[in-house]
Amino acid sequence: MGHKLKIVGLLSAGALAGALASISLQTAARGSLAPLPLEELQQLAAVFSMVKSNYVDPVDEKKLITDAIAGMVAGLDPHSVYMDAKTLKDFNEGTTGKFVGVGIEITQEDGYIKVVSPIEDSPAFKAGLKPNDLIVKIDDTLVKGLSLNEGVKRMRGEPDTKVLLSVFRKDENRTFQVTITRELIKTQSVKARIVEPGYGWVRLSQFQERTVADFARKVEDMYKQEPRLKGLVLDLRNDPGGYLDAAVAISAAFLPENVTVVSANGQLPESKFTYKASPQFYARHGNDPLAQLNPATRKALSTVPLVVLVNEGSASASEIVAGALQDHHRAKLLGSQTFGKGSVQTAVCLDGAFRMDNCPTAALKLTTSRYYTPSGKSIQAKGIVPDVMVDETEEGNLFAALRTREADLEKHLASGQGDEVKDAAREKVREEARKKLEEEMKKPAADRKLPEYGSDKDFQLQQAIKQLKGQPVLASKTQVERAEEKKEN
Repeated sequence: MGHKLKIVGLLSAGALAGALASISLQTAARGSLAPLPLEELQQLAAVFSMVKSNYVDPVDEKKLITDAIAGMVAGLDPHSVYMDAKTLKDFNEGTTGKFVGVGIEITQEDGYIKVVSPIEDSPAFKAGLKPNDLIVKIDDTLVKGLSLNEGVKRMRGEPDTKVLLSVFRKDENRTFQVTITRELIKTQSVKARIVEPGYGWVRLSQFQERTVADFARKVEDMYKQEPRLKGLVLDLRNDPGGYLDAAVAISAAFLPENVTVVSANGQLPESKFTYKASPQFYARHGNDPLAQLNPATRKALSTVPLVVLVNEGSASASEIVAGALQDHHRAKLLGSQTFGKGSVQTAVCLDGAFRMDNCPTAALKLTTSRYYTPSGKSIQAKGIVPDVMVDETEEGNLFAALRTREADLEKHLASGQGDEVKDAAREKVREEARKKLEEEMKKPAADRKLPEYGSDKDFQLQQAIKQLKGQPVLASKTQVERAEEKKEN
């Protein structure tokens, strides 16, 4: 996610015919035409022919080719993916913030679908699904063996239809079933309120198509309520990212005009770019969503004392914002070192359609660049280090070790900036955190140590307000900057 979708053409010719005795395919590579490897493609054709002829059951030729393409792309890195027509539809829906489904953010763990977070007020949220729940069965289909995209397909559907999920809750060591009615999910990516006189809180849960316009509207309302804000907290905790242009726009709301927000570097000329704090880099079809701000509000945003909250769940576009505001000394960053997703994905419609939302058949989402902060630091597999490390609770950073980071993902890209060191003690820390979480989840909800973000029990938010007031902040005594982790070969 994250890169403003650039549509490029793919050159392809030829077909699998016989054993591919004659192949003259060519493709664009490093800016010039290079022949594809004939011998390896002949092996591919031989395997295709053998499977089609000798497999125990008849196989669909189209599915064989599709699976081969999907496998080839999946072997690159965790964020490159081949999208068939249905997956492509889901991708386009997700970036607008509207889709029909149960309303959960998910990842994969041990072959199962893991709930990262239920979307607030969604059917899954109302049904009681929780972070770290494992979905083991969807209707009558076992999840183990399904790809994440296949799992998503089965949970999405038409409005008002039902899906039966079998869920394993690790901290309670039990499996249960829950029937959820699918709905049109309209995710609200921006929350804002005055937390105490003179101090505001704006939370971005994702960078979607509507995020910047919603941000402008809610900030305007906040300034109407409190015209002389003394300080503002921008909360990017557990924000997984989204549109790059939205991240650039949010950064531009706080930064001087035309300073660098983010740069990227890859193999091809079009994968090398620099985005600046100017409407030409984020306004879609000439429409600047920040233009709806009152000039006085826009000016106030450029000078209001600012603290940004981040944690291990802050990824991609949220890391771009945090890195830009930190490098330009516009904000103090508090919290924990971020996720480390510093790669750019370019979406390519394989039939050459100009717009991704008009792409009728299939597309490729391919990692093409690495992101860099304005000072030139790579975000990839390292993340952004806060100015002040602050734990989640007064008792400590109890459960952060359980969060997946970019460096935990199989086949993750290295940062590209020097050697990386493997943290041998991480699994021990994770096991200790698992035990603590199990004990915590046995307590009544009101007594648990991780309150809702933005509530009066939000410890990190309290420390952010203290930072804005110039009061002493209770910094972590245990958190240290993570070393980059070596990619396993």
